[in-house]
Amino acid sequence: MAAIDADMQDDDAVEAPPPARRRLAGKVLVLYIALPLLLLIGAGAGIYMSGIFGGAEEGPVAVKVVAPPVYYDMPDFLVNLSGPPPQHYLKMRVALQVRDKEAVAMVDGAMPRILDGFQTFLRELRPEDLEGSQGMLNLREELMRRIELATQEPVVKDVLFKEIIVQ
Repeated sequence: MAAIDADMQDDDAVEAPPPARRRLAGKVLVLYIALPLLLLIGAGAGIYMSGIFGGAEEGPVAVKVVAPPVYYDMPDFLVNLSGPPPQHYLKMRVALQVRDKEAVAMVDGAMPRILDGFQTFLRELRPEDLEGSQGMLNLREELMRRIELATQEPVVKDVLFKEIIVQ
């Protein structure tokens, strides 16, 4: 019987490898085969998407030429502000950013109307109306509106303040 038990133990040892060897075989499969295969596939997809080996079509590249901005300097303004005494004055230098060089001629043609609109608006301001960034924003928007009323079309992109003094 001892001989039969010894034979059975030898058969079990030959048929089933130890569990440590099975785990090692799975790790070797993942580390040496699956992982490099995944890395190669990922690298190939990245190269293809970047356009090195095709993927991106080469064609004429459209270059957008941006014209330099055109500025128009307005004459200086010196107006007295409304309100109770003591009298306050506003000195202001403004530049207009116009859409193109042809718009300068339109601004020149409408200059008497623009100056009249600016003067009448500025004389109605109080010193409190010009306080803070919100006051400056409101002033810019109102001047833009008066320019558009004078020129009858939007030829001015922005009003740029060069100097503002309230005294």
